Parts: sequence; C-alpha cells; structure tokens
Amino acid sequence: GGEEVEEIEDILRRYNIPNYTEPERAVKAYAKLVRYKKILEELNVEENVVTFDVNKKGVAEIFKKLREENRTRLTEIEAKQVLEHYGIIVPKYRVVRSLEEAVEAAEDLGYPVVLKVVSPDIIHKTDIGAVKINITDEKELRTAYLEIIMNVRKYAPKAVVHGISVQEMVPSGIEVIIGGIRDPQFGPLVMFGLGGIYVEVFKDVAFRVTPVSEREAEKMISEIRGYNIIRGVRGRPGGDINFIKETIMRVSQLLEDFEEISELDINPLMIYEKGGFAVDARMTIKY
Repeated sequence: GGEEVEEIEDILRRYNIPNYTEPERAVKAYAKLVRYKKILEELNVEENVVTFDVNKKGVAEIFKKLREENRTRLTEIEAKQVLEHYGIIVPKYRVVRSLEEAVEAAEDLGYPVVLKVVSPDIIHKTDIGAVKINITDEKELRTAYLEIIMNVRKYAPKAVVHGISVQEMVPSGIEVIIGGIRDPQFGPLVMFGLGGIYVEVFKDVAFRVTPVSEREAEKMISEIRGYNIIRGVRGRPGGDINFIKETIMRVSQLLEDFEEISELDINPLMIYEKGGFAVDARMTIKY
C-alpha cells in the first residue's frame, strides 16, 4: 500500500495500462469491453439484403390509374394486387357486381367465404356492416350480400362502390401486423408487431429503416414482447418465422421501389406453422 502502490499506478498510467483499485470495478469494465467488442462484430457483419423477383410494372400501372382518377387511397383489392405483384400471398378472391356473380364466385372458391364491399371511400367497412364472414352456403350468401348493399346505401350513400369482393375464409392463426410509413427524416420505415390488442393497446411493435436485411428482419421479430406467442407457448403451435421474415423483406423492397407509398398496413397477416396470408391490407400514396 501507500507510496509503493502510487508508484506502480504511475507506471501503469504512463504506459496506458488499465488499473483498478477494486476487483469489482475491473470486472465491470471487462464486461463493458466484451459488450463493445460484440457491437463492433455485429457492425462488421455483411448484411444480407435480399432482392426478390417482383412485378414493378404491375404496381406502377395501379398507381397510374389512381393518379388518373385523382385518388390517393387504394381499395383493399388494389392494395392486395400490389402485394401480389411483390410475391406476398393473399386469400383467393373475386370482385363481383351482382348477386348471381357472387353466388357463382363462392361456388368456384368453395365455402366458407367472406363478403366485403370494395370502395375507396369506405375505410372501416366492419363499422357499417359492409363485411360478412364465415358464410357457409348459398342461402347465407344471398342474405349477406343484400345486407351489405343495404348498409352501404344507408351509412355511406355517397361512397363510390367498385363492387363486392368474395374471398376465401382462411383458418384462424397467429395474427401479426406488418406496416410501412415514410418518415420525413429517416425515409421509409417498416413496422412489425403482433396484431389485435398487442398493437392497439400495448404498442408492442418494432421499426427498421429500409432496406431491411434478413438478419434485421429476424431481430425485429424476436425483440417484441409477444415473441413467445410467435414461437409457440404452452403446447400451442408457433408461427412460420421464415415466412414472416420474407414478408417483412418484401414490404421493405416495395417501400424502397415506390417513393409514392406514404402508408401501408397488412393487418392481419395470418400466420400458421407453415406459411400464411395477408388477410387485409390498406395503402395510401402521394404524388
């Protein structure tokens, strides 16, 4: 102790050798050094940003049609067509303009089916009774179709209606949401989270600046609080994480390719043990 210790400390400092008066401080410093090394290693990992084979021309034609009609909000069907052009799977659907066409479409798709109004002016279709789910036969379909028409006439009489979509009713699964926004400072951002109450109440979501690599997509999934639900808990099957990763990366590429997209929501993206469907979609553009 005393002068001898001070002399040794002076020598260590002279040669830039770390020294500590207490072992606990040395351990904490070493732990931070290990953490710093790990961060540097992560930064030096070459990011695997996948570029998918997509139909940019098909998306451009949809956006051109909107500009010609002086619209900024896509219908659900138009949004799903954009997703299809980028390899994102949606439930099978048909757009019909009469009751008999609806009956024929349901027979082709197979029951059960879902009916939804197709209109750029009606955002919250469920609120006005313009969505009917789990229709199991022709009798139910005829009743549901007429109810949608009546509800639209009653609650949205001035809305432009493109038709009624007949969609296959997909099984229940794990509901997640994938979205995109264009931040004025950071540019396009991709958002991921669990659907339903998790995004509405708990705001349990993760964001990334595009382009999103495969590694970053995986980190987005694992860092939300509801990750264990996706992995599978208490004997319940988990979801297809590779499918989620790929969908995140496809949305990232879509936002990178089209600067006019100001907002995008896939909610829900229904996930199964293998694969999934973009059950509902919203999209707006600026030009």
